[in-house]
Amino acid sequence: MAADITESVPVSPWWGWAPPTPGGALSEGTLAVLAERLGIDAEAARRPGVLDAAPATIPSDADLAASALTEAAVAALVAAAPTGAVAQDAASRVAHAAGKNTVDLLHQRAGTPLALPDAVVRPGERAEVAAVLAECVAHGVAVVPFGGGSSVVGGVAPLAGEHHAVIALDLTGLSRLLDLNERDRTATFEAGVRGPDLERQLADRGYTLGHIPQSHQQATLGGYAATRSAGQASTGYGAIAELITAIRIETPTGPLVLGGRAPASAAGPDLRHLVIGSEGTIGVITEVTVAVKRKPTTKAYGAWAFPSFEAGAEAIRALAQDGAAGDLPDVCRLSDEEETELTLAQSGGTQTEMLRRWLRSRGIDTPALLLGVWEGSGSEPKARLRRARKILRAHGAVSATSAPAAAWDRGRFSSPRLRDELLTIGVLVDTLETAATWTNLAATHTAVAAAIRGALAAGPAGGGIASAVQGHVSHVYRNGASLYYTFIAKAEHDPVAQYERVKRAANEAIVASGATITHHHAVGTEHAAHLPTEIGEQGVRILRAVKRELDPTGIMNPGKLI
Repeated sequence: MAADITESVPVSPWWGWAPPTPGGALSEGTLAVLAERLGIDAEAARRPGVLDAAPATIPSDADLAASALTEAAVAALVAAAPTGAVAQDAASRVAHAAGKNTVDLLHQRAGTPLALPDAVVRPGERAEVAAVLAECVAHGVAVVPFGGGSSVVGGVAPLAGEHHAVIALDLTGLSRLLDLNERDRTATFEAGVRGPDLERQLADRGYTLGHIPQSHQQATLGGYAATRSAGQASTGYGAIAELITAIRIETPTGPLVLGGRAPASAAGPDLRHLVIGSEGTIGVITEVTVAVKRKPTTKAYGAWAFPSFEAGAEAIRALAQDGAAGDLPDVCRLSDEEETELTLAQSGGTQTEMLRRWLRSRGIDTPALLLGVWEGSGSEPKARLRRARKILRAHGAVSATSAPAAAWDRGRFSSPRLRDELLTIGVLVDTLETAATWTNLAATHTAVAAAIRGALAAGPAGGGIASAVQGHVSHVYRNGASLYYTFIAKAEHDPVAQYERVKRAANEAIVASGATITHHHAVGTEHAAHLPTEIGEQGVRILRAVKRELDPTGIMNPGKLI
């Protein structure tokens, strides 16, 4: 059975992705790989209770710095959000102190968040958002819009900038489906709706958005829009920027309502794209209208092996450029040789060994595995799969049965929880991503992976440490594809410095390769220094001019994007 995209998980704890499950999430196969590749003590990790408890106790009110908000500012915020809430307790402040990148979690686990909001304001109505912004302008308080808190690039860090205080504006109280237009196939939601709740409300009427990022179980629609996210099935459904037909944003100088008037327009630049990807730096997204489709009733799965990552990428390129519309799978995931090997090693078992023998008999010793998931109704997905299979076979694909793709679909949301468990036993793990044209894809893939390996090997121990660096393509375009990397290594004495060393090396390699500094993780604080390389100094000045117009006092999400 595939993962249920309408299934909610408990709201993420302040120290990780999700509450621990009994016995942790580390399978025997995973423990075996960690022991062999990284020298992790698997027996110690198996001991009862090791993976079952939260890694740290939440600080008390007395342990935290006092809120910098004045009594007058607090009173004004309470009056501005009468149906919501204004909280200054330790639990609320710590829960809104960071996102979900590894540095965030390491500091949270140690009980030392980098910064804290002075209060958490949770409006219950859209009109309250505008009222809160007005009071923050009047009292000199910075505002960090906060949805699911799943940013992995510092996008929700509570930075005050030049202001004396900062609030986290929690939008999850705005989560209603406002309209479903079945004739136009559009749905309008309040921006704080979480992924599973959005899909559940649509499924009740027979529809889906189909935008399912790895963060789906925690992230919000407003967060999707603010970060220009791409879901796991974006090859079929489109990234969020392609799905948004209209958007409303409350800015410190007034509301902007963009799009929705007609299916297309030539009336000047499309201003929706000033908001999509704006990361809360010009205002607060409060409503989003998206294109929806009929909920799929059937799926088809396929998996193929190639003798190399480059050969697999060429096959996907042919499918994207020369195949018929719809031949590409909705989920199109090509793992490089390292990721394929680690996946097979963790799986183990008779079926995996039979697959290895079958591929060796076909001359493939170090395979790169392509997984495809086609969605639709009736026999359509299988028909699309059959057409795609002809093109893939013509480019050297060897069938690996449908089992690996079906297994991925069942466990598609497991990775964030797995990271919690790995951090608990002293394993540094994180991800980063980029995208490149087909012309630059292979060189970029090699260069970035080499930079990550080199940075991990350049630790204070001198001789380096054991590590694994794996990559895959997960989003496909006519002129290129994404590259997504996961790196794992035994944590050094200072894992934050270790992470920062890796991230710096990877960013430099990405920029040198001519690829994008971010494909779907946004800019936040981690990529802000490289934005001028991506859009030019003139582009940065344009963004600054927009911010001055809409946020003249600079209260909106200081330190992010630009």
